[in-house]
Amino acid sequence: MTVILILATFVIFLTIDYFYSKRHAPVAAVEAQREPLARLVPKLVNGFALPENLRYHMGHTWALSESPNLVRVGVDDFASRLIGRADGAALPKRGQWIRQGQRLWSVERNGVKTEMVSPIEGVVTEINEAVVQDPMLALRDPYGEGWLITVQAPDAKTNFRNLLSGAVARKWMEEAAARLRARLDNLGLADGLAPSAALAQDGGVAVADICPAADDKPEAWGEVTREFFLS
Repeated sequence: MTVILILATFVIFLTIDYFYSKRHAPVAAVEAQREPLARLVPKLVNGFALPENLRYHMGHTWALSESPNLVRVGVDDFASRLIGRADGAALPKRGQWIRQGQRLWSVERNGVKTEMVSPIEGVVTEINEAVVQDPMLALRDPYGEGWLITVQAPDAKTNFRNLLSGAVARKWMEEAAARLRARLDNLGLADGLAPSAALAQDGGVAVADICPAADDKPEAWGEVTREFFLS
């Protein structure tokens, strides 16, 4: 009889513990979800806009998660101002598989084509027809109406780990801006353009076309874009 009472007591305690744990587990999850998110404030880094809600590829393209596997893609402000003018552009086709770090789109200026790479891997689900019709839209409004494509990315979570955000992205942009200034001077692509105007080191916004001599030195422009766009 004593053994039976001990066993019964043990079962009762296990049952109570089970229901207690089950009842409190969802509460912890809800509290975790209620943690306030950091406020997403767009930053201006050496004259280039760098919204904090985006993830950046070092080739100056961005990715925005719209659902667990749907990602919108575009070019960053740095790229739009380095390209300066687009006479033509080519985007991938719907249904095409693109890999992270492989060609996303090509843009042409004064007969010279430069390419940019994709920040994400997956199947192209939509292309921005407005950019196909007017490539300059991607340069005028790179974070808005000038987006390029959307991608169904089955491994988006892993892809996003390879992209830059927050303080790391800001540091990367600072270094890219400084390096670009040196390259433009070295190749003579900033002729007639003051340093503060080109990269807005005084806290202002970079000019729309930071390579004013690009049309006179197309090969040098192509060299610089390939270097910074990792293409």
